Amino acid sequence: MQHKGSSKLLILPIIAALVLGACGDDEKSDGGGSGGEGSLAGVCPETVKIQLDWMPEAEHGFIYQMMGEGYTIDKDLAYVTGPLIDSEGKDTGVDLQVRSGGVPQQFTPVTQILYNNDDVLLGYVYTDEAIQFSDTFPTIAIESGFNKNPQMIMWDPETYPDVTGIADLGTEGVTIRYFGGAAYMEYFTGSGILSADQVDGSYNGDPSLFIADEGSAAQQGFGSAEPYLYLEELADWGKPVKYEYINDVGWRNYAESIATKPENITKYADCFKKLVPIIQQASVDYVNDPVRTNAIIIAAVDSFGNDFGWTYTAGAADYGVATIKADGLVANGPDGMGSFDLDRVQELIDVATPIYEGLGSPPKEGLTPADIVTNEFVDPSIKL
Repeated sequence: MQHKGSSKLLILPIIAALVLGACGDDEKSDGGGSGGEGSLAGVCPETVKIQLDWMPEAEHGFIYQMMGEGYTIDKDLAYVTGPLIDSEGKDTGVDLQVRSGGVPQQFTPVTQILYNNDDVLLGYVYTDEAIQFSDTFPTIAIESGFNKNPQMIMWDPETYPDVTGIADLGTEGVTIRYFGGAAYMEYFTGSGILSADQVDGSYNGDPSLFIADEGSAAQQGFGSAEPYLYLEELADWGKPVKYEYINDVGWRNYAESIATKPENITKYADCFKKLVPIIQQASVDYVNDPVRTNAIIIAAVDSFGNDFGWTYTAGAADYGVATIKADGLVANGPDGMGSFDLDRVQELIDVATPIYEGLGSPPKEGLTPADIVTNEFVDPSIKL
C-alpha cells in the first residue's frame, strides 16, 4: 500500500517539475518532552532510523524537526542523517537518520521495509495499512503523527458549482480518478457513497488529464499539497480547486503514524518512553514555527536533484504547514498530541476488515486496537 504514492503527484517525463507535496501556545511536558542532553544515549540505538512514506515534504516536518545542525545528506540514497535533538536543541546523544520513501525505495510499502531491514527501527505506517498487514507483517504504532489523513478528493468548482463534497460527486455521477487498489475507494463504492461505474483506478499521478479535460473529472490528492500546486505552480490550470477529506466521509484513518515491529515494543521500551515525547513536542514545535525545519526539507530535496524526479518549493512547504494546522490534520488526540482514540481505531477495523478480506488480504483474526496501536509511551501533557 502506497499512501503517498497514491496521493502525491509522481514526476512524469511530460512534466518538467512538479511540487507536492500559524502561531499558538503549546504546552511542554514535565515528563520528558524536552529530552535533555544525552537523554537517549544508551537506551536507543546509536542511530535512530526512520523510514518515511515519500520524499521530503511538510507532512514529514515533525520528523525533520528533530534533526540537529551538522546533518549530512546522502543524495544517492535520499537519506538525511544528523544529531537527534530535543525541543531545546540539545543533542540527545544519538543520531537520527530520515530515509525518504517512494522512488528511492522502489515504492516498497513501509511495512515491508521494516521487515526487510532490521536496522530500521521506525516507519510511517497508516492505520489502514497496519490493519491490512496485521496477520502477516504486524506493526504497532507508538505515536499517531497526523490525527487526520490529508488524503482527499478534489474537483473544479467552476465545472461543478453545486458540489460541496464527495457524496455530491456520487449523486452527479462525476468520474473520479484514483490509484487503483485503494481500500478507501472500495469503502466508498461498497457503502453507496459512490458507484463502481464512476470511479477510474487508472490515475498515475499525472496532472495533465485533469487539466486537459478542464476539470470534468474529479481526482484524488492531498489537501495539504495539490490545492497549492494547481493554483500556483501548474500554469496551465492556475485556479482554485475544492476538496473534501476522505476522513470526513467515514474512512477515519490515522496518517503518518510512527510504528515499529511488535517485538520492539518491549525491546526498546526504555527508548520509546523518552523518544515519543520528543516526537510529540516536535509536532507542536513544527506547526508553530516551521522555518528552520522547512529549510532542511528544501535543502534535502535540492541536494537530491532530479535523481528521483522530485521537486519541492518553499511556497509548497509554507502552504502545507498552514493547511496542516488550519484543517486539523495535526491535532491533539484524546490524551495529548500523538495519542490514539481506541474507539476510532476499532471503528476503522470494523469498516476495513471486510474490505481487505474481499481484496484477498485478510487482517489478523480477532484484531483489536491494541494489536496495532499503543498510547503507552505518549505524554498526555504535551498538547498543541
